[in-house]
Amino acid sequence: MNKTLLQQNPQVTIADSFWLKYMQLVKEEMIPFQWDVLHDKGDVIIESERDDATIPTEKSHVIENFKIAAGLKEGNHYGWLFQDSDLYKWIEAAANTLALEKDETLTTQIEETIDLLEAAQDDDGYLSTYYQIEAPQLKFRRLFESHELYCIGHLIEAAIGYFQATGSDRLLQVADKAIDCIEAHFGKGEGKIDGTDGHQEIELALVRLYELTGKQKYLDLSAYFLEVRGEDPSFFTKQLEENDRIGLKQGPIPVINTVYHQADKPVIEQDSARGHAVRLVYMAQAMAGAGHHKQDERLISAAKKIWENIVQKRMYITGGIGSTVRGEAFTYDYDLPNDLMYCETCAAIGLLNFSNELLKTETDSRYADIMERALYNSVISGMALDGKHFFYVNPLEVDPQASTFNPDKSHVKATRPSWFGCACCPPNLARTLPAIGRYTFTQKADEVLLNLFIDSELHGEQDGKAYTIRQRHTFSETGRTFITVEKTSAERLRLGIRIPYWAEHPVLVVDGQEVLTETDNGYTYVAIISGSTEIELAYTIPSNELEAHPLVKADKGKVALQRGPFVYCMEEQDNGKQLHLTALTGAIRPRFLTDDILGDIVCLDAEGEVRVTEDEWQDTLYRVRQKPQIIPKKLTFIPYYSWGNRSLGEMQVWIDKEESHV
Repeated sequence: MNKTLLQQNPQVTIADSFWLKYMQLVKEEMIPFQWDVLHDKGDVIIESERDDATIPTEKSHVIENFKIAAGLKEGNHYGWLFQDSDLYKWIEAAANTLALEKDETLTTQIEETIDLLEAAQDDDGYLSTYYQIEAPQLKFRRLFESHELYCIGHLIEAAIGYFQATGSDRLLQVADKAIDCIEAHFGKGEGKIDGTDGHQEIELALVRLYELTGKQKYLDLSAYFLEVRGEDPSFFTKQLEENDRIGLKQGPIPVINTVYHQADKPVIEQDSARGHAVRLVYMAQAMAGAGHHKQDERLISAAKKIWENIVQKRMYITGGIGSTVRGEAFTYDYDLPNDLMYCETCAAIGLLNFSNELLKTETDSRYADIMERALYNSVISGMALDGKHFFYVNPLEVDPQASTFNPDKSHVKATRPSWFGCACCPPNLARTLPAIGRYTFTQKADEVLLNLFIDSELHGEQDGKAYTIRQRHTFSETGRTFITVEKTSAERLRLGIRIPYWAEHPVLVVDGQEVLTETDNGYTYVAIISGSTEIELAYTIPSNELEAHPLVKADKGKVALQRGPFVYCMEEQDNGKQLHLTALTGAIRPRFLTDDILGDIVCLDAEGEVRVTEDEWQDTLYRVRQKPQIIPKKLTFIPYYSWGNRSLGEMQVWIDKEESHV
């Protein structure tokens, strides 16, 4: 690979105590723990993410699968068809951690893993352990379910991360060899497969590889896979029928839901969020990225329509997406049940990345707003504060009884398991959190955007001239943001500072002079002319009651609390059982709390009431309506991301707020 074309990302250093805690958890707990899981070491309890006897929960077997594929051991493949991706995401997590701090042990583990991948990879570049071990005759022949290209997409992202952390292109060579194999088999040419994978991922990975190397072939291949999806809605079925005709043993042909795969029509004709939630946002991220680089307004326009539909009609207040366990999918506009939703951690991460990609194409703070909403709520709620337990699904309402006894809610866990039979979410979290700097700033040709209020430092270049931007913050009853910009050239630097929607009464001071905080698409701009500029932004942080659109049936007559970027919830430990009988009646007051488990947090205390049921409803299920017995109750809300860390119990985000109490 030609190293002269390779480009490093701008360097962002995180200094924020909140996020440093998570980065440390990834390094000290998540990466070693997941390494042991992948090697089938330790006493790890693997749970199914829902009631489904087909989910493999005996072991991970990921490393063993690669050893068998490499001929180093004998045996059968175990786990999902996409089990390989767990290792690739672990490598990316380890690489993103190495980019923050060098670690010889971690480097050695990655190098040994690359040795194994090189040994397992076929001479022609093919790499998918299930098909190498169990069904070589079906390579690239069952694309609706095979995840072959999906896994290579994660291999590509791991290779990018490892190169950016170390400068080593060993894994890039493995990835490039796999891409050569894919190019040999896919395309419009005679004898090639004119189709794509059932699960999107390689498309966005190829865009990232193009950005790293400047090689047009990667961008063109990404654009091809986007273009061919849905071009022939019957492609997946036709491929299986052809297998039968040529005598390939594969079992019965299933009915394929093309909407689930976003393959029922071309991607440029898709204008709403449909089908499997993770696949949708991975695809849309690639549409935005490929459209941006190829200047294809059709792709960008379609991606924006999908994003608008998500955030305006199909997203939870926590930034979670996916309203049903059936197909882990979107349903219809305003269908946002709080106790039946899916809200997979991977989907929230996908929405974060999709929004970030759109921000590169268009300066609009709404994209950063959604990045922040997902990141501070539905993303980090996916892991426990010990770094060893994880949610696949991030509910907005939990009753442990319902999770145990109602099979329709078996996916709604009341506590975080250690690992899952389908373990996509834990390593996805592990690779995302060390790389949080990529969301904090956005560098464009004519401006630099400060997106998220995270203590950090950006070292960038404009026209070959270096500059540094530092931001630090204090958050109490009010917020204060301090920004220092230093640069070596006399060229003007245009800095856009996002004014968060939750920050009230902003006052901006530049080099001691108060200036107007007029915004353009949610950013206020400061022209940096001198070598060093000091900027201060002051604002208030209210505790807000948010209401949902009237067509969201699940939230009628309810409110959710938010302070800063954090959505709040009630837990049984603070408020007792039967949270659904409580209502909010009075003022909300922030309280700074240091908890042995939750750490330093801001909780919200509020005046409320609770309906009494014990005596008046004894031995009665239904009755003529009467005036209920109500008593006052002090209510406590904690940040949503922190729930489920202290004890088993009920949790609820939305709370009743009768019209008389508005």
